[in-house]
Amino acid sequence: MDNQRLILFIVFSFSLLLLWETWQDKHAPAPVAPSSVSAPTPTQALNAPAAAAPAQAGFAKGQRAQVETDVLRATIDANGGDLRQLQLLPYRETEDKNQVFTLFEDDRTRPYLAQSGLVGKDLPTHRSVFQLNPGIYRLAGGAAQLEVPLVWNDPATGVRVEKTYVFKRGSYQIAVRTRISNNGSQPIELTPYYQFTRHAEAPRGSSFFLHTYTGPAFYTDAMKFQKVAFNDIQAGKAEFEKTANNGWVGMVQHHFVSAWLPEDGVKREYYTRALGDGLYSNGVILAEGMLAPGQQKTFTVPLYAGPQTQSVLEKTAPGLEHARDYGWLTPLAYPIFWSLEKIERLVGNWGWAIIILTILLKLALYPLSAAGYKSMAKMKKLTPRLQQLKETFGDDRAKLHQAMAEMYKTEKINPLGGCLPILIQIPVFIALYWVLLAAVEMRGAPWLGWITDLTAPDPWFILPIIMGITSVLQVKLNPQPMDPMQAKIMMIMPVAFTVMFVFFPAGLVLYWVANNILSIAQQWAINKQVEGGGKTASGKA
Repeated sequence: MDNQRLILFIVFSFSLLLLWETWQDKHAPAPVAPSSVSAPTPTQALNAPAAAAPAQAGFAKGQRAQVETDVLRATIDANGGDLRQLQLLPYRETEDKNQVFTLFEDDRTRPYLAQSGLVGKDLPTHRSVFQLNPGIYRLAGGAAQLEVPLVWNDPATGVRVEKTYVFKRGSYQIAVRTRISNNGSQPIELTPYYQFTRHAEAPRGSSFFLHTYTGPAFYTDAMKFQKVAFNDIQAGKAEFEKTANNGWVGMVQHHFVSAWLPEDGVKREYYTRALGDGLYSNGVILAEGMLAPGQQKTFTVPLYAGPQTQSVLEKTAPGLEHARDYGWLTPLAYPIFWSLEKIERLVGNWGWAIIILTILLKLALYPLSAAGYKSMAKMKKLTPRLQQLKETFGDDRAKLHQAMAEMYKTEKINPLGGCLPILIQIPVFIALYWVLLAAVEMRGAPWLGWITDLTAPDPWFILPIIMGITSVLQVKLNPQPMDPMQAKIMMIMPVAFTVMFVFFPAGLVLYWVANNILSIAQQWAINKQVEGGGKTASGKA
């Protein structure tokens, strides 16, 4: 069996699967929403904030506070006390490096907002108007944190709600502190909610060739990390744990995540909602108990809105590191990224770290790959004799296969001998693929010369061209298929991969180029040893 052909086939199939998922996500028709909704019972009142959300694109604008810290630039609107815009100052947009990356945005067609409010009659929701001192709030040079207060009063009921955003230096975590004073004569049931409202499109700069998940996510101790597709919300088929006393709710996209992080021990209900016009919300509602007349209560829920930096996510909240989703290969991906990060700390460059890690992986898997290459080398040595057998037996495939089997037995060659070692390596390389794809640490990181961002495609197509040339060389080193059509396909596949890799991040292509060069060197050396009748690196002839 041609092991190289098997590798290319599996990788090519994997790439086609990614493209198909991306097409489905972007172009498949959305499911039809249910035509009717039953009236909610009192216990279903927790869904009220989602139902109350506006169905049209665009949100009313009021007085605004512009907040600037060392890492964030935020816009808070008096209408609802929403966080309407959030820019992450250390990061740049994928398409325009001169623009600061925007996570939340108050756009009529592509809104993405963080909202909060209270469930219940005569209590403020994310559609209520708060009092806000408009202007610019800057984190002073020596200050550790900055507060932006908003106030809502109802003279008729005597209820006062103070919502305060607390920003900290060097942090992407924003605390939302709510203090409720009951100056009326009736007790109040406190059920605050925190939600995200977002469009269903992938973030700007997303590539059709690189499919990453965009959408709601939930985490609880019982069910762990759960993703909920926008299409499932629209169809009323969203499945996730809806009640718990722990966990968080988030919105995930490539390289970034936002998440409301209530403290554990408070009873909560998670929800999703299709709002119409391509908008969706997901959130959590907390049961904070009753507030008697003359009393007040304060509760704080942190909001993390920033990059999926592995170390930061692990320290911020239990399970938040799962927002950086490696899928079923997570057990392999975590140690691979850990190694990559350690190497980068030593060499100070992510590009060289990728190359060094590729070399280390190649050395670790050398015994397995050597067995595969040895099998291919022996098969290549037999190619002229196999071709003679084909010419001798013509279309009599039964006799041809019998003669080939006898030849393999005589030469002590197992045509399947190299398959298992190669198959064992494939999960490692796919895990590395996802690590390089998910690593926000490489966003904007240069390698050398023309590669100024390892997460962006090569602007001069140099790496994809090198990758294509090395792929062709690998095919030439392999035993050639006896079927002319298969031989043509084997030569076309490197060209197809080259075209695809033009759109891939430079870091991924750099890994592939390094792996190809190392594979060529190893395969060429083993081919020479087998052809010369010498011993291979494994010590066997």
